Amino acid sequence: MQRPEAWPRPHPGEGAAAAQAGGPAPPGRAGEPAGLRMQEPSLYTVKAVFILDNDGHRLLAKYYDDTFPSLKEQMAFEKNVFNKTSRTDSEIAFFGGMTIVYKNSIDLFLYVVGSSHENELMLMSVLTCLFESLSHVLRKNVEKRWLLENMDGAFLVLDEIVDGGVILESDPQQVIQKVNFRADDGSLSEQSVAQVLQSAKEQIKWSLLK
Repeated sequence: MQRPEAWPRPHPGEGAAAAQAGGPAPPGRAGEPAGLRMQEPSLYTVKAVFILDNDGHRLLAKYYDDTFPSLKEQMAFEKNVFNKTSRTDSEIAFFGGMTIVYKNSIDLFLYVVGSSHENELMLMSVLTCLFESLSHVLRKNVEKRWLLENMDGAFLVLDEIVDGGVILESDPQQVIQKVNFRADDGSLSEQSVAQVLQSAKEQIKWSLLK
């Protein structure tokens, strides 16, 4: 899928001032090849991305605003979404004033959540990019076992697609190149490990609360 036309980032951050002033785009990461430099991110945003297993249990999740500020609210939302979507053949749902696109792969359900006003095709492009990028990282085994064994790579993929809710990339080839560059550069950092551990802690905590 071709990457949609990019728009200036809607809030202050790297490159925002240059974009408003009509100046050049900001440089990429230090030492990053020119072909991998980040393009101006799009105007479109997402509220959350999460992956559940076929029992509706969370495997990976990131929320980008305060619609669901607590873990309990997030898990309740995920459960409701799963119950609404797990037995349908559709790829889109409208729930709680939000637009949700989703995809099932073996024993996984992948979800991208946006506001009710968000562009459905853009959300679907994020979902497709996520799935195809994970398919590459997991060697075409997009299922629970392989996802759990490669969670650090899955977080890196997601971080290259969405940052703070802003869609950065929807071309899986670009995502894979950037992930590979970060891995070769030794940037599979402590942050990625911490994200995995935090996700595991949250899952255990939720299980104990049931």
